[in-house]
Amino acid sequence: MQSVVRVGVAVVIKRHGKILLGERIGSHGAHTWATPGGHLEMGESIEQCARREVLEETGLALTQVTRLDYTNDVFESDGKHYITLFVTGECVNGEPQLLEPNKCLQWRWFSPDALPEPLFLSLQNLLRDNPDSLERA
Repeated sequence: MQSVVRVGVAVVIKRHGKILLGERIGSHGAHTWATPGGHLEMGESIEQCARREVLEETGLALTQVTRLDYTNDVFESDGKHYITLFVTGECVNGEPQLLEPNKCLQWRWFSPDALPEPLFLSLQNLLRDNPDSLERA
């Protein structure tokens, strides 16, 4: 297990009642569905991280970032431990592009009541601990 707990930022982007999820490949959580997001960098605000990660991964520019919730995520099989800070991101224009094909297979919009399986651990934990969190997003 890694000796440090890392901070991840996960961005729930909702448009027309649907949530943007990507199918992860590569690093931990491969073949699970997750929101855009990534690691909080030294000196970076949560909002800056959310905007940077969404732009890097999807090409979408967020117009607003709002705090949502957090999860405590231990990836046993990968020996990783994260605190994931969930935020909502507003983006009214454009469609997501696949800008990191080595990390994500595809981006798709899903209804909160018809999410794909399996979900990334942090998203599973969010929904387990706060089942209405995506409705509040």
